[in-house]
Amino acid sequence: MKITIFGTGYVGLVTGACLADVGHHVLCMDVDQAKIEKLKNGQIPIYEPGLESIVRHTVEAGRLAFTTDTEEAVAHGVLQFIAVGTPPDEDGSADLQYVTAVAKSIGQYMDDYKVVVDKSTVPVGTGDKVRDAVRSQLDKRGLELEFDVVSNPEFLKEGAAINDFMKPDRIIVGTDSERAMELLHEVYYPFNRSHDRMIFMDIRSAELTKYAANSMLATKISFMNEIANLAERLGADIENVRRGIGSDPRIGYHFIYPGCGYGGSCFPKDVQALARTARDCDYDSRLLNAVEAVNSAQKHVLFDKISHYFNSDLRGKVIALWGLAFKPNTDDMREAASRTLMQDLWNAGASVQAFDPEAMEETQRIFGDQPGLTLCGTKEQALKGADVLAICTEWKEFRSPDFEAIAAALKEPAVFDGRNLYEPEMLERHGMIYYAIGRGRNQFHGA
Repeated sequence: MKITIFGTGYVGLVTGACLADVGHHVLCMDVDQAKIEKLKNGQIPIYEPGLESIVRHTVEAGRLAFTTDTEEAVAHGVLQFIAVGTPPDEDGSADLQYVTAVAKSIGQYMDDYKVVVDKSTVPVGTGDKVRDAVRSQLDKRGLELEFDVVSNPEFLKEGAAINDFMKPDRIIVGTDSERAMELLHEVYYPFNRSHDRMIFMDIRSAELTKYAANSMLATKISFMNEIANLAERLGADIENVRRGIGSDPRIGYHFIYPGCGYGGSCFPKDVQALARTARDCDYDSRLLNAVEAVNSAQKHVLFDKISHYFNSDLRGKVIALWGLAFKPNTDDMREAASRTLMQDLWNAGASVQAFDPEAMEETQRIFGDQPGLTLCGTKEQALKGADVLAICTEWKEFRSPDFEAIAAALKEPAVFDGRNLYEPEMLERHGMIYYAIGRGRNQFHGA
C-alpha cells in the first residue's frame, strides 16, 4: 500500500520505517527542511535502538522516502497518517494547531478518497475537528470528495519502539467506516499473523483509550512513589514491598518501580491533558490531579536527600550525575528527572559533572554553556573531583560499576540513587553511604 506520514518525529519516523519494513511504500513529510535533508542522507535525528538500520535499508529498497512537499505527500497515499506533535498548552491541554494544519493541507490538495489517520496523541473530540478542517478546505474548493477520519493511537515505549510496533499488544482503531476498517486491516495484516490484535471501536473511545492507558501507568508509578516515601518514614524497604505486591497477578510487576519521578514525551503531558479534558467537562479528576502532583514532588526528592546530607549548604559542592535521559535506551530529555535535579542543584550553588550514554548532545542543545554544568565523556570522568554521586537513569552500564573506584574518586563515598539500582548491603561492604528511594528508615530525608 501507499502510505503518507505527516511528521518525522519519534512516532512518525518509527511508524513510517516499520510500515516500509513490511513492504508498504511510505512517504514521510515534514516542514523541517534540515531534518528531511539529514534523513535523505541517512542521518537519524533521534536515538532509538534498531531504527537507523531499518530506515537505511528501506530507503535503499525504495520503500521509504522523505519530502517537504505537502502536495506530493497528499497525492502519494490513500492513507494519510498524522503524526505531528501535540505539545501541552499553557493550561495543560494538548495543542492541536499542528494536527489541524495537516488536516487542512490534506483537504487543500486531495483529489480522491483519503483515510485521515490520527496517530498523534489527541484529546477526545479531535476526530471531529480533523473532519471539519478537511471539509472546510474541500468546501473552499467547491469539491464533494469522500474521506474518512480514523483514530489509531500509538503505544510505543521509547527504547523499545521497534519491537512494540512489530509485535504489538493491541492495535486500536477508531472508526465507523467499513471501507476504512478494510484498509487498516490491510495495513496491519503483517503484524497480525499469529492472532488478530486489532480492536475496533468508535473514534472517541479510541482517543480516550490512549490517554487512559498512559494515565493508568503513571498512576501506578506515582502510587509506588507514595508508598516508597511512606516506607522511609516507617523503616520498611520498598523493594521487599514491591516484590510482595507484584506477585499478585492482579497487580503485576510492571510499572511498580519507585524512583525519582517519571518523565518523557507521554506520561506528563497525557495526564495533564486528560485532567484538562475532565475540567472542560466540569468533572473534578481528583486522582489524575494527585498523580501529577505526586510526580512533580518526587522529582525533588533526590535533591532533598543531597541537601540534607550537606546540612542544606551546597555552595561550591560538585555533584557527579549519571543519567540525563528520562529513561534508558533513548536520548529524550523531555520532563526528565535529571533536569529538575540539576536546576535544584544550581539554585543551591552546586555544580554538576554529568554523563549519559546517549543524551549528551541533547543536553548540550538544551542547556548550552550553562554555568555549573560540565558534560563528561565517561561515567568515570564525571566522578573525578566530585563530592558525591547521584543517579537519575537506570542505564545498564550503571548497574555493575566498580564501587571501590567510585569511593576512591569521590571526596565523600556517598551515592544518591534515584532508581534503586543497588542493594544497600553491597555498598556498605565497600564502605559507601547509600541513599535510595524507600529503602528503610536510614533513607528518610538522607538521615
